[in-house]
Amino acid sequence: MNSETTQAAEKALFDLSGKVAIITGASKGIGEDIARVFARFGAKVIVSSRKQEACDALAADIVAQGGEATGVAAHVGDMDQLKNLVEQAIATYGGIDILVNNAASNPVFGPSLDCDGLAFDKIMQANVKAPFELSKLCYPSMKARGGGSIIMMSSIAGHTPDPGLGIYSVSKASLNMLTKVLAKEWGPDGIRVNAICPGLIKTKFSQALWQDEKILNHFTKRLPIARMGTTDEISPMSLFLASAASSYTTGSLFYADGGTVI
Repeated sequence: MNSETTQAAEKALFDLSGKVAIITGASKGIGEDIARVFARFGAKVIVSSRKQEACDALAADIVAQGGEATGVAAHVGDMDQLKNLVEQAIATYGGIDILVNNAASNPVFGPSLDCDGLAFDKIMQANVKAPFELSKLCYPSMKARGGGSIIMMSSIAGHTPDPGLGIYSVSKASLNMLTKVLAKEWGPDGIRVNAICPGLIKTKFSQALWQDEKILNHFTKRLPIARMGTTDEISPMSLFLASAASSYTTGSLFYADGGTVI
């Protein structure tokens, strides 16, 4: 095999042409970057977040840059909206091949004693139940199309609890186990399920951790890579997990954390 053929084969490993991808929490941050990368590599992208205007704006920008995308608003806490999201994806593009469960919630920052029942339910609903239910809704289409890839956006907080993020940590530990359970059960249907566990990434979601320099230094100064990460350091891993490059990879947790958990 000559070098040109080898390069073409390597490029094809990451090609998402003909694939349909749903990305939740996609209007900003990590989700937005994933949507843009998937579109650049050929996927038809369903951009989803709570506000239709935000979804439409990103989808329009992706289309303007030569990609293919559609915005479908959905609140992950509402089962009817999740059903509509899947129905719209299938009606628009014919099926679903990739699901990125990126949307998450953390309404409480502080001691777990301060997390009341309503906050607990909100965290578990957004971070565990919604990925479970949306994955189930996508399952029939993925199975019918010969398989698919589900990517859970977890966190290093699921590996070790962070101060002020106790119940959030519980939810992400649950999501990690859900990843393994679905990978084992759905593998025979050609559906791979993996999770990405970012460390501190500069997004609006993590603003409480990085807007104060003292807190930021507490989290980063002892890391092997002693800085915050960026969204474009997460999206390439998502591309790997969505593509044929990871065809023998399932049930795994991938850490992108500057070495935090070492």
